[in-house]
Amino acid sequence: MERYDFDAPVDRRGSHSMKFDAAAAMGKREGLLSMWVADMDFTVPPAVVEALHQRVDHAVFGYTNPWDGYREAVVSWMARYGWQVSPNWIVPTPGVVFALAMAVRAFTEPGDAVVIQRPVYYPFTNVIERNGRRVANAPLAYQDGIYSIDFDALEQTIQESGAKLFLLCNPHNPGGRLWTRDELARIAEIALRNDVIVVSDEIHMDFVRPGYEHTVFATLDDQIAQRCVVCTAASKTFNLAGLETSNIIIPNGELRRVFKDAMHATGTNRPNVLGLVATEACYRQGAEWLAQLKKYLEGNWALVESYLAEHAPQLHLVPAQSTYLAWVDCRELGLYGEDLRALIEDEAGLWLDLGDMFGPEGDGFIRLNLATQRATVQRALTQLTDAIARM
Repeated sequence: MERYDFDAPVDRRGSHSMKFDAAAAMGKREGLLSMWVADMDFTVPPAVVEALHQRVDHAVFGYTNPWDGYREAVVSWMARYGWQVSPNWIVPTPGVVFALAMAVRAFTEPGDAVVIQRPVYYPFTNVIERNGRRVANAPLAYQDGIYSIDFDALEQTIQESGAKLFLLCNPHNPGGRLWTRDELARIAEIALRNDVIVVSDEIHMDFVRPGYEHTVFATLDDQIAQRCVVCTAASKTFNLAGLETSNIIIPNGELRRVFKDAMHATGTNRPNVLGLVATEACYRQGAEWLAQLKKYLEGNWALVESYLAEHAPQLHLVPAQSTYLAWVDCRELGLYGEDLRALIEDEAGLWLDLGDMFGPEGDGFIRLNLATQRATVQRALTQLTDAIARM
């Protein structure tokens, strides 16, 4: 069995990386330690590089349709979660955010409300507002460091707003919660009772941590499967974001037709051929690489937890059940908004995602991307705690 060295440094600077090469363009000063956007600082599985080389060596990159092998690989990967997917349910898109936007355009009209649960991945808000729809926020409850769903408030928000679309984040980004089967069943009941389509963003599904189990929303029962869109991708799991390929799975034929019509209206009807090649290779040959990666990430999680407990007990790591994104409650510092940014960037020299990006409910929190070499995590923690000590 091949062993993968995730400690090996990878220099991404000069590769046109958004994470490392876009500081000036994004209004940040040079030299910040970058741990913000959710991609990984690890090289992809060797089988993916080999598959891409084979395709590149063919030297023709004309219009290409998804092929059976790609679809079969997606079907096989979803079977790991007890979901038997039909190949024709799969709609490749340039990304999950693109798919969220297409769902908003396909299933709502301008001025309609779309339900989300803040704090949540900020493109949820963007795809609603930039398409002329209204955000109907049913905020998550946060008590004793744990996020939960206020189901009464969720249903009330749906009914008062008249929303017919709900964008669900499972596993939750940034909070790290993995919604249980019972919690998802209650969401499904509310959705069916109020004739709401659920778009479930499950892009972090493969990062479930030990002791937990991911439930695909569509597996609850046949009735809810006919009222949902499930968004998956190899992009987070295997670090393929730049190849812009996601697998959107829509069991209901009519919803699938309407969704594809919305895509075609934007001129998007064929995916990136190299993205399809890489996705197939990952799903067929990447399982062992992923297993070793997840073990490595557990070491990063343990480092963050122990280091903050010893050196900055006023910072509280929100317990994560999935993702590789650490969500840290910094409110005990009494710093919010611009003051928290000044601490993180000007004093600690870090480029992180500040919590208010995810909605006002996230103000006072920070999000750190732990999908990097452990030495980088250690450096970031040292810079952060040293800056706090100087306050």
